[in-house]
Amino acid sequence: MTQHIDVDTLRDWLEARRPVTVVDVRSPAARAEWAIPGSLHVDAAEALRTGQPGPLAEVALPADRPVVTVCNAGNSSEIAADALAGRGFDVWSLTGGMKAWTLAWNVADVPLAAGVARVIQMRRTGKGCLSYLVGSHGDAAVIDPSIDAGVYVGLARAAGWRIRHVIDTHVHADHLSRARALAAASGATLWLPEQRRVHYAFTPLADGAVIAVGGASLTARRTPGHTDESTTLVLDGAAAFTGDTLFAESVGRPDLKADADGTRRRAVLLHASLRALAALPPGTVILPGHASSPIAFDGQPIAARLGDVTSWLDGWLQSEDAFVDRVVAQLPEPPANYARIVELNEGEADPVGAPGIDPLELEAGANRCALSAG
Repeated sequence: MTQHIDVDTLRDWLEARRPVTVVDVRSPAARAEWAIPGSLHVDAAEALRTGQPGPLAEVALPADRPVVTVCNAGNSSEIAADALAGRGFDVWSLTGGMKAWTLAWNVADVPLAAGVARVIQMRRTGKGCLSYLVGSHGDAAVIDPSIDAGVYVGLARAAGWRIRHVIDTHVHADHLSRARALAAASGATLWLPEQRRVHYAFTPLADGAVIAVGGASLTARRTPGHTDESTTLVLDGAAAFTGDTLFAESVGRPDLKADADGTRRRAVLLHASLRALAALPPGTVILPGHASSPIAFDGQPIAARLGDVTSWLDGWLQSEDAFVDRVVAQLPEPPANYARIVELNEGEADPVGAPGIDPLELEAGANRCALSAG
């Protein structure tokens, strides 16, 4: 009988650095979309479709550790697990496959100067979403929550913090925001940038507003471009939570839910926003809202000093016209289901946990909120 392992258990194994071999049996094209960090690819998809082991009959694997087989939805991985078990390996099939893995997460502490609040980067390794738990003197804020509310509450409690503020930097297009669910679970104030897009109650975050978090402060800086309401949060001059405006090696896309003219208009706004961010002190740590590749269980934050970012960004910003042309020319395919996700994130009812709303279906696929810096 096939042994099965769920996403939470495999996540715990990887977080604890437990020796395990993850064998990805999908096609090369499927693996290129997203993968589990550190996994071994064996192109067995076609063979498994006919019930045959294919290359799994001979692939060399360590014998001293368990093996977890992974496919798209957890079906072919069962056949793969049985084939490897027949060779004497201790094998488990990942229930739900990569579709379920989209909810997996890990964490990393962000090193900042002494006296600044502690920042924990929460990483949805299965999707590339980055959110942040910021704590100081017993209080905490969560920025751009994309993981189950209970995870943030539990980590805050373990650190001795109470979540007082929940903030979305903009209306997200690639994942369902967990901000409303987290605010309800924690009793925190729900903040969104000033706008008229959403149809539920929130506390508006104006340009220049300051949110106190214990002994620290978050200052809102309006940085439109990715969306009209996009806002960056600056933590005591030491770090900037830039949402989908600025990444370590790329910039946000301005085209989601916009026509050609609207895309170019937003690109002009994005150019101005990036110039404003580039004027921050070069030691400012840039903490983006997404990563464009799977995030390893290595405890190393996805971050960059602004001085390093501007080494490539300055070349982009020399000319507004050239910047707009470059951005428009490099737009990737939009995130899957983004129009529906935006609709749900704007809607009156919280979609998280709502009947008929399946995050695994809506959020499947790679993160595509950033442009290439090339």
